[in-house]
Amino acid sequence: MKHIQDIGKDKDLLLGLAKNDGKSLEIIYSENFPVVLRMILQHNGSEDDAKDVFQEAIIVLYEKVCGGDFTLTSRLKTFLYSVCRHLWLKKLQSNHGLYALPVELEEIIPATDVIDEHEAKDEQYKIMEHAMGSLGQPCKTILEDYYLHKKSMQEIAEKFGYTNSENAKTQKYKCLMRLKKIFFDKYNTSL
Repeated sequence: MKHIQDIGKDKDLLLGLAKNDGKSLEIIYSENFPVVLRMILQHNGSEDDAKDVFQEAIIVLYEKVCGGDFTLTSRLKTFLYSVCRHLWLKKLQSNHGLYALPVELEEIIPATDVIDEHEAKDEQYKIMEHAMGSLGQPCKTILEDYYLHKKSMQEIAEKFGYTNSENAKTQKYKCLMRLKKIFFDKYNTSL
């Protein structure tokens, strides 16, 4: 469920970026620049190089978001890392006259593997969202209250009129088993 929250947060940050919200840009920078800095420092770059590359990546992101036809298909962190990696490798090629990237450099930065992994996770979360939508009431609300809103079993029991928290816990378990069945039925047919 945390991943769904992260995707929602990423989308909120992109909306803020499109509206020139300084706070959104600050959050994007603070959460993503350190990884890019580390990657560039490990590959013969300087902090200034990392700042330049990251700034270029932010401009690419900004232009895509403002273009209106951009859909984030992975985590924002994955997207920015991938763009920065591409820009840095391109800069290395042009500065050092490299026509092909050294094999060891490609192996050290397996961004495509990271992107593939995140896309697979994104697909699983889409299936989970669909499963939650198919779950129905009161199960959907019980699970959301417990896992997302961190409500206690006693609060859930009171909200839904269960005689005690143990009965609410039993219902939550039944709902969770039903959600798992819906999820895995859909997941196994999408493979």
